[in-house]
Amino acid sequence: MDPIQEIAQFFRRLKWTAMAAVVCWLLWLLAPVLTPFVLAALLGWLGDPLVDKLQARGRSRNFAVGLVFTGMIVLLLVALVLLVPTIERQVLTLWESLPTYRDWLMLTALPWVEARTGLEITQWLDLSHLFELIRGNWERAGGVATTLLGYMSRSGFALLTMVANAALLPVLTFFFLRDWDVLVERIAALIPRDHLGTASRLARDTSDVLGAFLRGQFLVMLILGVMYGLGLWAVGLDLGILIGIVAGLFTFIPYLGPTSGIILGSIAALVQYGDWQHVAGVLAVFGIGQVIETYGLTPKLVGDRIGLHPVAVIFAVMAGGQLFGFLGMLLALPLAAVINVLLRFAHERYVASRLYAGTQSAIVLEATAHHTHPPEHGQG
Repeated sequence: MDPIQEIAQFFRRLKWTAMAAVVCWLLWLLAPVLTPFVLAALLGWLGDPLVDKLQARGRSRNFAVGLVFTGMIVLLLVALVLLVPTIERQVLTLWESLPTYRDWLMLTALPWVEARTGLEITQWLDLSHLFELIRGNWERAGGVATTLLGYMSRSGFALLTMVANAALLPVLTFFFLRDWDVLVERIAALIPRDHLGTASRLARDTSDVLGAFLRGQFLVMLILGVMYGLGLWAVGLDLGILIGIVAGLFTFIPYLGPTSGIILGSIAALVQYGDWQHVAGVLAVFGIGQVIETYGLTPKLVGDRIGLHPVAVIFAVMAGGQLFGFLGMLLALPLAAVINVLLRFAHERYVASRLYAGTQSAIVLEATAHHTHPPEHGQG
C-alpha cells in the first residue's frame, strides 16, 4: 500500500472514530429520553422470532404481531396482579419491623462486633438518631408513595417524562414488533456492499448470542426469584418473599444475587427469631438454589452464551450505570455481548493475518508439525 492510500485509510478510520464519539456523546445527553425506545426495541427484538415462526406457519404479519403483543400485555398484567399486592404487603411489613431491626442492630449486632474487634462504633455513629430521623421524615411525608411522588413533583418535567415513558412503551413495542424486519432491511441497505458479508455475519452472531443469553437469563431470574421467595417463606421469614425477589433480580450480576440474599436473609432470621437454626435454613435455601442454578438452570437455559468472565459482567454493569444511568445498566450486557463478538472476530482476523503468522508461516507450521526439533542447518 502506497503512502497516499495509507493516509486516506487513516483519515477514513479517524472519521469513523469521530462519528462513534459523537454518537456516544448524544447517547449520554439523550439517555433519559431514549430509555423507552431502547426498552421497546429490546422487547420487539425478543418477540420478533415468535412473530417469524407464526408467519412461517401461514399467519399474516399483522395477526402474528397482534398475537405476540397481546401475549406480552397479558403476561405483564398477570405479573402486576400477582406481584404488586405481595410486594406492597412485604414493604409494609418491613416498615413496621424497622424499630425491631434498629433495636437488634443497636443492642445485639454492634455490641457483638465491638466486643470482638475493640472498635467503638456506637460512639462514631448515632444510629438510633439516624433511624428516628428516617422514620420521622417518612411519617411526615406520609409513606413511601408520598415521598417518591413529592420528590418527583419537584420537577414537573421529570414527572411528565415518567408518565410519557410509561404510556409510550406499549405503543413503541407494537411498532417495533410490526416493522422489525423492515428496519433490519433498511439498515442492511446502508452497509457498503464490500462489507455486507462481514456485517451480516457479525449481526447474526451477535443476535444469536444475545438473544439466547437474555431469554435464558430472564427465565433463570424468574425461576430463582420464585424458588428463593417460597423457600424463605417456608423457613418462616416474614420478609422472605421480598428478599427472594431481590435475590432473583440481582442474579444477572454474577454472585451478587445469592450473596445479597444470604446477607439479607440471615439478618432477617436473626432479627425475627434470634437463633442460628433459621439462619441455617436460609443458607440451605440458597445452597440448594445455587446447586440447581449451577448444574441445571444455567447450563440448560443460558450456557456460556455471552462468553464473558463474571468480572467483566460486573464491570460492564457498573460502568454502564456510571456513564448513562439506568439506560447504561440496561444496555451494559447487550453492548458487552456485541463487543465480545467483535473481539472474537478481530482475534480471528489477527490470527489469520501476516502480522501474527509471519511471511514463512506455512514452512514454520510444517516443520512444527513433523519435527520434534527444528531441522539442522543444511537440511531441506
